[in-house]
Amino acid sequence: MPNPQQPHGPLRSFGRIKSRPIKARQAALFDSLLPSIAVPETAFDPRSLKPDASAVWVEIGFGGGEHLAGQAAKNPDVLILGAEPFQNGVASALRHLEEAGASNARIHPGDGREVLANLPDGSIDRLFVLFPDPWQKARHNKRRLVNPEFLAEAHRVLKPGGRFRFATDWADYADWSQERVLASGLFAWEAGREGILDTPPDDHLTTRYEEKKLGDIPPVWLDFVRV
Repeated sequence: MPNPQQPHGPLRSFGRIKSRPIKARQAALFDSLLPSIAVPETAFDPRSLKPDASAVWVEIGFGGGEHLAGQAAKNPDVLILGAEPFQNGVASALRHLEEAGASNARIHPGDGREVLANLPDGSIDRLFVLFPDPWQKARHNKRRLVNPEFLAEAHRVLKPGGRFRFATDWADYADWSQERVLASGLFAWEAGREGILDTPPDDHLTTRYEEKKLGDIPPVWLDFVRV
C-alpha cells in the first residue's frame, strides 16, 4: 500500500511513451549509441560533458529529434541536452544524431524536468520547449508543462539573460503560456519579439510534427529572456 504521508511527484506532463515497434536499426542504437551520450542521472555540471562548449542549450520534449540533431549539427561548439520520454522519439533522435555525425548532444530518455533538477543554478544559456503535449481538455490543463513550478525551475537553471523559447500550434496553450510566463515576473519578452508570433525565428528548424498541422492554429513562437 502507498504511504499516505509520502508526497507525490509532479503530474505527468506527457502522454504515451511508446507506439509502433521500433525499427531494428534504431533499436540497436539504444545499446550502441545511447549509453555514450546519455545525460547523467544525478546532479552534474554540464560543462563537464563538453569543457570547450561556448554555450549550453536544453530542449525538453524533442519529439523525433529533428530540431535537436539539426541544431547540434549547425552549432558544433554548443552542448545540447535533450529529453524525451517517448521511446520512438528517442530512437528517431539517435538515428538523426548518428546520420548528422553530431557529437555535441546528450539525451535523457525521460522527463525533462529530471534534467533541470540535476543542473546547477545559472548553468544553461537557452531552453527550448517546442510543441509540448497541449492537454487541451480543461480537466487536463493541470498537466501542462508550463506552470509556476516549471517556470521557477527554468529561471533557476538559466543564466541571467538566458533565453526561453516556447512554441505551440494550439491557441489556448499559447495564451495560457504567455499569461503565466509574464505573470511569473521571472521572464520578459526577448527584444524585438514581443508577443505571440506566427513567423518562425531565423534560427528555428522545422520539425516533422509541425508539418502534420495537428493543432487548431498554425505554429506560433514565444521568445522570452530570464530577468
